Amino acid sequence: MLKKELRQKYLEKRKTLSEDEVNFLSQKILKNFILQFNLSENQSIHVFMPIKKFNEIETNSLIEYFWKCKVNVFLPKIHENKIISIKYTSETILQENAWGILEPVSIINEENSFDYVITPLLYCDNNGNRVGYGKGFYDEFFRTINADAKKIGVNYFPPIDIIDDVSENDVKLDYLVTPDEILSFSDTSIFTK
Repeated sequence: MLKKELRQKYLEKRKTLSEDEVNFLSQKILKNFILQFNLSENQSIHVFMPIKKFNEIETNSLIEYFWKCKVNVFLPKIHENKIISIKYTSETILQENAWGILEPVSIINEENSFDYVITPLLYCDNNGNRVGYGKGFYDEFFRTINADAKKIGVNYFPPIDIIDDVSENDVKLDYLVTPDEILSFSDTSIFTK
């Protein structure tokens, strides 16, 4: 399927989820993440805040878990039409942007080197190719950070459909975490719960 078709299909599938389902599935994704990835103090993780109206994965529990592990948490902010990274602590002031996403007020990019980047997506195929909202923000962001950062997509749905119009500018994910499994695209093994 084409990205445009997949974008529409998975936006529609997400719309059918209730708030309880979003929370339940997000908790399962958190548990799978914890099972697979061993965090250590002072690592740096870039994670997104969810777009509530699109029923994105609830990441607040992930962030709370990262803070308990004494991991440095960074949030994206769109500034001058690109993603910058702002350190996120309990004191960080957030405001809603034009897309309905909470982001830090600060415009000072604080980090470009991460252990993990947890990225939003609408769909990911079984090769690690992702479909986002079509703006290209994350593909561009991935090119500005350290090459060894693990790019981890989180999604409610398993990779069933093939993306027919993958571009050479698309950056693949290293892992996909769903409520039921963890897929690794770097060594093609599949970890199931």
